[in-house]
Amino acid sequence: MRKSVTAALALLLIISLLGGNGAAMESVKGKQQANIERIIAKMTLDEKVGQMLMPDFRNWQKQGEGKATGFIEMNAEVASIIKKYHLGGVILFAENVVDTEQTVRLTDGLQKASPGLPLFITIDQEGGIVTRLQTGTNLPGNMAIGAARKEIHAYQTGAIIGSELSSLGINVNFGPSVDVNNNPNNPVIGVRSFSSDPSLVSKLGIQTIKGLQRQNMIATTKHFPGHGDTAVDSHYGLPLVAHDKERLRNIEMVPFQKAIDAGVDMMMTAHVQFPAFDDTLYISKKDGQKIMVPATLSHKVITGLLREEMGYDGVVVTDALNMKAIADNFGQEEAVVLAIKSGVDIALMPAQVNSLDMENNLTSVFNAVKSAVASGEIPLKQVNESVARILELKVKRGILPLNKIPADPPLEKKIKRALQVVGSMGHLKKERKIAEDAITLLKNEERTLPFKPRSNDNVLVLAPFDDQVESMSRSIRELADKKKMKRVQVTSMSYSEKTFSDEAVRLINEADYVIIGSYIVKNDPVVKDGQIDDSIQDTKKWATAFPRAVMNHANKKDKEMVVVSLRNPYDVANFEEAKAVLAVYGYKGYSNGRYRQPNIPAGISAIFGESNPQGTLPVDIPSVIAPSEKLYEFGYGLDMKSGKPIKIKGE
Repeated sequence: MRKSVTAALALLLIISLLGGNGAAMESVKGKQQANIERIIAKMTLDEKVGQMLMPDFRNWQKQGEGKATGFIEMNAEVASIIKKYHLGGVILFAENVVDTEQTVRLTDGLQKASPGLPLFITIDQEGGIVTRLQTGTNLPGNMAIGAARKEIHAYQTGAIIGSELSSLGINVNFGPSVDVNNNPNNPVIGVRSFSSDPSLVSKLGIQTIKGLQRQNMIATTKHFPGHGDTAVDSHYGLPLVAHDKERLRNIEMVPFQKAIDAGVDMMMTAHVQFPAFDDTLYISKKDGQKIMVPATLSHKVITGLLREEMGYDGVVVTDALNMKAIADNFGQEEAVVLAIKSGVDIALMPAQVNSLDMENNLTSVFNAVKSAVASGEIPLKQVNESVARILELKVKRGILPLNKIPADPPLEKKIKRALQVVGSMGHLKKERKIAEDAITLLKNEERTLPFKPRSNDNVLVLAPFDDQVESMSRSIRELADKKKMKRVQVTSMSYSEKTFSDEAVRLINEADYVIIGSYIVKNDPVVKDGQIDDSIQDTKKWATAFPRAVMNHANKKDKEMVVVSLRNPYDVANFEEAKAVLAVYGYKGYSNGRYRQPNIPAGISAIFGESNPQGTLPVDIPSVIAPSEKLYEFGYGLDMKSGKPIKIKGE
């Protein structure tokens, strides 16, 4: 086993020798399973438990040095932990992946620390607002794909992410999210979801999975059974979804079942309470109160629902167990034991280890699982089944070799390949096309758009954060450089947590055109007598108050103005009085010499007529004044050229 490299070539060799027919395939599977069973039979309990733990080394503090910093270079200390605990995998974060060459060297070093059973090296590279790589292609994100409504875009997204991660030595992507975002006040999913429609989520999710798997990348759907209809972020609290079983099966769970049927590799759990399936009560370690068990720790949800009812026999991984929804209420040792008892195969981020001095955290969790197995609380048979699933997936995706084949490419060759793949021109071209197809024009009274400025006209750009302002301003200058528009003066202001000031008034008065970016995670305007009360300038409500003040003053001065929804499109409901409104579904701007998402530049192109928006809403937009009423319906979007609603094919 230690002298081999990949299983894929070995399997192809066996298939060719056997003729490649159905019987041959069964023979291959039988031999593969027998090999895995032999491996497991020789494994110690320590080795088996290690395969089921997946910590992060996001930051690391070497002994004798200062505070912990981003772990970007393999070292003997981390290697010793991987070997000592026989870890089955690690998860990487942005702190670990600062550039292409560095990332290849890091993943190569991580794998060298585990020569017997190669690691799952995982990352959350969803595209959109959850993008860890600091170099490469920054795709528009799931809701943008939902707005574009093209399955090819979902497939291309998966293929681009898969090829870039694979070239870097990463073999598991924790994506796509197939949560159905049907709660406008959801603080953690939002644009990470394709849509509020389970059918659209399913279609686009499956295509993303296929794109990833075509690159031999392990695809993971999350967050089972569904994190879309929550108003609490499980990073900070314990959300609850109170719907009955019928509703959950018809909405939230549909994309997960479709993904299972399509052969998804992994399933990530949700730290969300689902009393319809399990209302078991636990005593919280946080405050002694009774709380319902979340899905991650529920045997009824993971084994009863996911495994037995829905027929999923792939690898189940928890969401991060250090999130407050779990850590505060259950404690790290009990959380890991309960998760494994529920039927999960891998405990993700089970203990914080930022230095050798913190190794005892991992030791404590490791020993707690071993003790639970020794006592029979966790059956050894279940552990063996989990390890078998883990090893089978490693073999399937070429991570764990079972036969002797040519040696692994030299490190320098891997680096050269990654530099050619990550952020390639072909990938960037597709990235921009997806973003442009997603732009959704929701309002365009008096044909306000496209803007057609004359030379030296003053365009005022306002957005919450400096990187967003820079993305807008730079995009305008680039259009002028390419002679797509007249060269203009660009003035700007970022307004995060500011009240509307005399400076803002002056800038609007001096402008010929005004572009205001809105970034509202959760709509919370003050409504009085059926109207938004603009007299209240509460600094806590700056995200709503400031852009509304800009809109009102610009309207008063008869300025050409457009409101751009930068994140969740639900915030457009705060700007009913605006003449022009569009949604771009992505808020990341320009920083460190690069556009961190293509969404804002694509929006600027539409505003100045370089592209004609063809996106349609993948969600309903409720009114903030009368929340039971729809302001804009699912599927709505305007064609800028004709001014008419866009007709969606097949809908």
